[in-house]
Amino acid sequence: MSPEIKYLAFTALLTASLWIPYIVCQVMTNGPLSAENYVDPTPRPVPNWGKRAHRAYLNAIENFAPFAALVLVVQVTGKNDSMTAFWATSYFWIRVAHAVIFWAAIPYIRTILFVLGWICVIGLFVEVVK
Repeated sequence: MSPEIKYLAFTALLTASLWIPYIVCQVMTNGPLSAENYVDPTPRPVPNWGKRAHRAYLNAIENFAPFAALVLVVQVTGKNDSMTAFWATSYFWIRVAHAVIFWAAIPYIRTILFVLGWICVIGLFVEVVK
């Protein structure tokens, strides 16, 4: 398995798991869902760390598609090399750090990590089109 596919799989698992802190916050704050919660979709109130966890999850989902698409294009076109492996590996670890920093409410570092993740996507794109 290529490093790009390996880190695509890791990123998929990370993205698929980032809902867990938000749900833990919901249960800790409001208890388990009741039948009424299934009828009324209004989100129950949570503390700020729960809101940040939810936003980190949504942000990961929004950014996964371009990353995944480019990794798959790299594979299909056979353009994987040390640079595409670097971009894919970096993207995963940056997204891990981004989620942790998002939960911790560290403002400027979060933005820097977001931009670095975007740069990884751009790096994959450049490798595809060159």
